[in-house]
Amino acid sequence: MILLTEELRERLLANGRERNADHIPVVKFFNPLGEGTWLATELDADGDAMFGLADLGDPELGSFSLLEMTSIRLPFGMGIERDILFATDLPISVWAEAARRARSLRDAERILYHAAQSGRDGA
Repeated sequence: MILLTEELRERLLANGRERNADHIPVVKFFNPLGEGTWLATELDADGDAMFGLADLGDPELGSFSLLEMTSIRLPFGMGIERDILFATDLPISVWAEAARRARSLRDAERILYHAAQSGRDGA
């Protein structure tokens, strides 16, 4: 799978030119066979260094390498995947706080989507 389409790359690069903003995550990556979830908000001009929320057992904001992610080889010929259905209108600060409280980015995602669904249903 191509981890970044040209459209996603352009959005991440544009965010990368606007440092210190509370960007909305552009893309979600995940390990289909275990731990590892990343929400990326920015891409440096070098095309490698990304910024966002990473959860490899303890969610934290920081930088991670796109090249490293693309080079990971998992069993059965698999690699890191992009969640093609991921969409959010919440800034990274909300995701980071929810992940910190839930102690997991995946659990935070369930909580945030449930809250959004409840809000739409009027509950």
